[in-house]
Amino acid sequence: MSDAMIRVSAEVRDRLAVIAESRGTSIRALVQEFAESTLTPEERRERAERAREYMAEHFGVRVTDEESAEMGRRIRQAFAGRHENAA
Repeated sequence: MSDAMIRVSAEVRDRLAVIAESRGTSIRALVQEFAESTLTPEERRERAERAREYMAEHFGVRVTDEESAEMGRRIRQAFAGRHENAA
């Protein structure tokens, strides 16, 4: 594995340092954890398709693209509302 340098502002670096320290880890490990646990758009689409196939096979439920998009909108709205209420 070769190292790479990532440039961020001093504020971002300092925030990452605080987060890493609070978790008892390093910035390097924190960034690696983020990269390994965050899905790409393609990975999200693949998982959504597998979930649709599972629901169809095991529950007889077929979710359309439109229904899926609507569910996504509702979830985003719920999280946005939750975030606003926490502030």
